[in-house]
Amino acid sequence: MLRQVNPIPFTYEDYLLFPEDGKRHEIIEGEYYMSPAPMTRHQRISGKLFKAFDNFLEQYSREAVPPLGEVFYAPMDVVLSDLNIVQPDLLFIAASHSAIITEKNIQGPPDLVIEILSESTRKIDERIKRNLYARFGVQEYWIVDPELETVKVYRITDTGYACADTFSRESGEAITTLLLPHFTISLTQIFG
Repeated sequence: MLRQVNPIPFTYEDYLLFPEDGKRHEIIEGEYYMSPAPMTRHQRISGKLFKAFDNFLEQYSREAVPPLGEVFYAPMDVVLSDLNIVQPDLLFIAASHSAIITEKNIQGPPDLVIEILSESTRKIDERIKRNLYARFGVQEYWIVDPELETVKVYRITDTGYACADTFSRESGEAITTLLLPHFTISLTQIFG
């Protein structure tokens, strides 16, 4: 991941001038980050996660009213502030927070963010973005590690994130979230 430090912080106005070139452009604390388009395995995992969430939300909407919320996948701009614009791999926004969904982007913190690690984004996702998402109040943050075939689930507390659990494929575990009652996805389904 390319990181560019500028004596004058980058803003959302600068972000709008970045090229649409298939790369992920983000601004975190006014610093510019760029990573190449994701690899095939990353995209397969992202697709499986999106499909599981989307199918669950669609099924729930048919059976109950009101709907629980919406899931989105990258590229989707999430504007946390003028100096913090990110593109998480996946994000969920509860129906009660749907006002942050605009025609152009998401204006505020999602309820759940999922980042899928790659060689170029590991440090950013595990440290910088984790701190950023906690600071802006993202309720739950999943870090999916394709190499180790694990998922770390962080939940917000009064002092930031606490690691609620680490799930691994070899244990055959399924992940749940407090944000979506009855939702589960097995790690075999994610990494299989």
